[in-house]
Amino acid sequence: MGMRRRGTSTISHGTTPTTRRRLASALAQRSVGPGCTVAVIAPNVPALYEAHFGVPMSGAVVNCVNIRLNAETIAFLLDHSVAEVVMVDQEFFTLAEESLKILAEKKKWSFRPPILIVIGDPTCDPKPLQYALGRGAIEYEEFLKTGDPEFAWKPPKDEWQSIALGYTSGTTSSPKGVVLHHRGAYVMALGVAMVWGMPEGAVYLWTLPMFHCNGWCYTWAMAAMCGTNICLRQVSSKAIYSGIVNHGVTHMCAAPVVFNNLINAPASETFLPLPRVVNIMVAGAAPTPSLLAALSIRGFRVTHTYGLSETYGPSTVCAWKPEWDRLPLEERSRLHCRQGVRYGALEGLDVVDPKTMAPVAADGKSYGEIVMRGNAVMKGYLKNPKANAEAFAGGWYHSGDLGVKHPDGYIEVKDRMKDIIISGGENISSLEVEKVLYAHPAVLEASVVARADEQWGESPCAFVTLKEGADSSDEAAVAGDIMRFCRERMPGYWVPKSVVFGPLPKTATGKIKKHELRTKAKELGPVKKSRM
Repeated sequence: MGMRRRGTSTISHGTTPTTRRRLASALAQRSVGPGCTVAVIAPNVPALYEAHFGVPMSGAVVNCVNIRLNAETIAFLLDHSVAEVVMVDQEFFTLAEESLKILAEKKKWSFRPPILIVIGDPTCDPKPLQYALGRGAIEYEEFLKTGDPEFAWKPPKDEWQSIALGYTSGTTSSPKGVVLHHRGAYVMALGVAMVWGMPEGAVYLWTLPMFHCNGWCYTWAMAAMCGTNICLRQVSSKAIYSGIVNHGVTHMCAAPVVFNNLINAPASETFLPLPRVVNIMVAGAAPTPSLLAALSIRGFRVTHTYGLSETYGPSTVCAWKPEWDRLPLEERSRLHCRQGVRYGALEGLDVVDPKTMAPVAADGKSYGEIVMRGNAVMKGYLKNPKANAEAFAGGWYHSGDLGVKHPDGYIEVKDRMKDIIISGGENISSLEVEKVLYAHPAVLEASVVARADEQWGESPCAFVTLKEGADSSDEAAVAGDIMRFCRERMPGYWVPKSVVFGPLPKTATGKIKKHELRTKAKELGPVKKSRM
């Protein structure tokens, strides 16, 4: 498996082919193959990486489960996907056990318990592993020993065969199962490496959860590039800087929230200047110009990409233009915030009127929905024909994101269609307001949603987390200062009419849960009509 250090594991590609063959063989011996699903509930550990190869080599589908989900949701996923095998890291065994108990109570006599495999970790407390073994689980390394290291696995007969299943966040309803195919995984594994200019032998730090779009396909890309994977059980700013200094990290991916924490980490947890240029890819949410500028100043080379679970993760890139090098940092960062152009592996990308499907004008002003099509788009949602019909209406995949197309062809996301704020008949992009809020010196994180307004119908409501050390003794004064700051930098009707302070709720991949903030805004009641 390679050397291990507390909290980290290093995977090189000299020994892992044997492990993958053993895993595929052990699964096949238990009649796990085409048409079967293997669920894996684990943080970024070597076994999860190996499952991305061993499971498909058996012909089965790998389903990487979000470890921050509750037992009820995981029970739904295991039932919906009919998981025949559950591989679970020892730290999360009780979570899996509770999920299976819920499922057993629901299914009663028809419940068929899956094969339960526990992944041990010598760097962790052994008690959870011992408990799992006592409950009848098979230890992962022992399971591998039952497999043939020379197993003659066969590639899929059809590239349309499913390779992976991943579930959307399910913030407003039951999660949808995104089914990916071998063809898409193949072209995107090569495409993501090409877009980044990733060299052979790259050293990749797993700050991005592998359960998020199969690690944006870098699970498979790193094998193609003969690279080294540095796995982190837990992501922290100190662990990231340590990986850069001690393990020779050259590449890593994450959502903006992770990099925002990185640039705001205390001096005791940082190692600057960087020993080498570190390539970072940011996606999962729209980054702000201030974040991109701060990362650039610290010596990180930033690649900004955009995509969805349904497009194998990022599938567009804000390709850097040489003429941008001559611009001031602030202007460069503003242009770098655009979502850009399609990957070579994505055949079609456009911004269209969702009703007529006609492309919008490339003027940077006309709003439309971002749509995609081609090999880098999912097969569809598992057992959900209604959602599939809506998602693929008109022969394109509908992202649900509102955007514009600039004269140079670069697209830019303006908001989720459900997040746009309509105030007095005018559209307000919550993302544009957030960009300004992030530029305020006291703001660590910010998210803007619509709040009912007696006069304007809706008005922006800002939820803000202040930086450590910022004076929060008088929240009304801080809110007033933030509003003044915004008023100087945006149209008056964009300025948040209310500011709420506190930590922001997030998903496992760092996305802010706007649906929860919308609920809070609703609980606040409408902004009262001014009596002035």
